[in-house]
Amino acid sequence: MYTSNHLILNRVFTRSTLLELIEKQAEETYASAIKRYINDPDIKNNGQLISEIYKELSKNYRNEYFYKNTLLNKLLLGVHSPRTTTALTEVSVSKSKADFILINGKAIVYEIKTELDNFERLKSQVDDYYKAFNYVSVVTSESNYKTIKQMLSGSQVGIYLLTKRNTLSKKKQPMMDNSQLDLNIIFKILRKSEYENIILTYYGHLPTVSQFNYYNTCTEMFCKIDTMVAYELFIQELKKRGSIDLDMYNEIPYELKFLTYFMNMRKTDYRKLKVFLKSKFGG
Repeated sequence: MYTSNHLILNRVFTRSTLLELIEKQAEETYASAIKRYINDPDIKNNGQLISEIYKELSKNYRNEYFYKNTLLNKLLLGVHSPRTTTALTEVSVSKSKADFILINGKAIVYEIKTELDNFERLKSQVDDYYKAFNYVSVVTSESNYKTIKQMLSGSQVGIYLLTKRNTLSKKKQPMMDNSQLDLNIIFKILRKSEYENIILTYYGHLPTVSQFNYYNTCTEMFCKIDTMVAYELFIQELKKRGSIDLDMYNEIPYELKFLTYFMNMRKTDYRKLKVFLKSKFGG
């Protein structure tokens, strides 16, 4: 059962909380969660405490972070590898934000619908994702399966369940759909260096126009490329975004894998985190 008491757990596994903890700044959210959920915190180090807080998520409050962290651990680190595959999160696509994207030979968007979510925006979200990506899956709970299955009946959208045992079960394979790809939407996802790389690769030169006209000219040039050619170049650029120090990252505990993957951590940050995890609470 989910109560307002669990809401503090949403704030524990966030970038801002973790940064404050490793910089040894007072962090009220973490302290409050420990007080509420942990027995005998004084005899445990921070790594043990975070693990126990995460178990509370697992048992009683499988929020969006829990789903995202499970996807990253099971798919990126389990099925694939960070050496060959890139994960992205919170990517704006038209009027929606993609929860989780995995890119290796192809790109798959994973839209998360936890036990805490409703499905009001699901159709519009899926429609948006297909404007920029040709594989889309929904990840949800066993209790939501019948509703999701019915909503997505006849579509190309895949369905994954996060089971009660916290394993991922593929109920429906996502199928490729290129029919809705929109190069205007795709272009808006790209950073300047990325769309310049694509234009250089395809045309052999960048536009020689004023700065005022540069963006619009680049947009026009990109949108004149054959859709599937442009799409492949787009995926190649997105895949380059994945860059982590694997030796350092491999030492990160399971509970923090998603959070740290997207924090652009330097070696000094990893070292500070390691010290924090080994330290006693309040030490």
